[in-house]
Amino acid sequence: MSNPTDPTASHAPYAPEESETPVSGTRNTGAASTNRRSMMQGATLGLAGLVAATSRAQAAPAQAGAAPLADPQKLYPHAPFASQPQEWPGLQSRMHPKPDCGETSYKGSGRMAGRRALITGGDSGLGRSAAIAFAREGADVAINYLPQEEEDAREVVALIRKAGRKAVALPGDIRSEAFCQKLVNDAASALGGLDTLVNCAGRQHHHDSILELSTEEFDWTLKTNLYALFWIIKAAIPHMPPGSAIVNTASSNAYNPSEIIIDYSLTKAGIANLTKSLAKQLLPKGIRINAVAPGPFWTPLQVCGGQPMSAVEKYGTTVPMGRPGQPAEIAPLYVTLASTEASYITGQIYGITGGTGMPG
Repeated sequence: MSNPTDPTASHAPYAPEESETPVSGTRNTGAASTNRRSMMQGATLGLAGLVAATSRAQAAPAQAGAAPLADPQKLYPHAPFASQPQEWPGLQSRMHPKPDCGETSYKGSGRMAGRRALITGGDSGLGRSAAIAFAREGADVAINYLPQEEEDAREVVALIRKAGRKAVALPGDIRSEAFCQKLVNDAASALGGLDTLVNCAGRQHHHDSILELSTEEFDWTLKTNLYALFWIIKAAIPHMPPGSAIVNTASSNAYNPSEIIIDYSLTKAGIANLTKSLAKQLLPKGIRINAVAPGPFWTPLQVCGGQPMSAVEKYGTTVPMGRPGQPAEIAPLYVTLASTEASYITGQIYGITGGTGMPG
């Protein structure tokens, strides 16, 4: 997301006081079995097994390790949704229904213990869900967002603190190269290092015709979605030790672009391509980079111009699942790709699209 009035806005970071009792890893690895059957079973887990092993994003009793079985089509709200236009960049706290980012449901198990992460767009939507999940998995987290999104961001800071982790708030507009460099340096300084970067911030605004898309708006989208990614990754690499991970956010629009968000779609295709090529370049440094490619997810991006309100009212009905995804449902994938358990995964784009099969 970006600020249309102040492309260089930046604020000094603040690190809220940490809880006295930090979260400790509770994952029980148990005794390793060496028989052939166990070895073969372990070899077949793959990414699906890693994601399944992540604490579920659905509500579950506090003492349980997993949520009960349920029909995924009925787990969350589906259309029709109320008309609810907001001014850019939009606030999650004013949406109806409010997106579920795992605030009350995500259960950590120490998979990110000791990690230090910077997440752009961390105030709401997918970035918010990643910030909550990372903190509950044991990571200290810095979030970037626009100054107009302070209301949502303060909720995330409080949730990170409640998990017993350090929270660093870094508001500002990523359309400025100078701010992007400062953002990374401030995050690394406040966290005492940087080994995880999640790029979630994005700009999306619909136009029925390319004739309605101005050069200014085109530039706004590319600066937010592509230039900022380039600047932030460049600034982050020198801070990142071997074993670090970068997770970008592409989109199903990279593979099946919508006719009304052509500028957004081309940036998401660019993010997917950058992820694949940069993975080869960064591997000698011991840094992995992957991307998620979401389909329709219920976030503020949709209600502040990302879609026409007529599409918002029936959002999610075009995919087999019949409903939009909730940010809590993608958090386990961000965790998996950032964690050391995904040590053999790099240069991959993972679709989470409600049954469309993309990318593929």
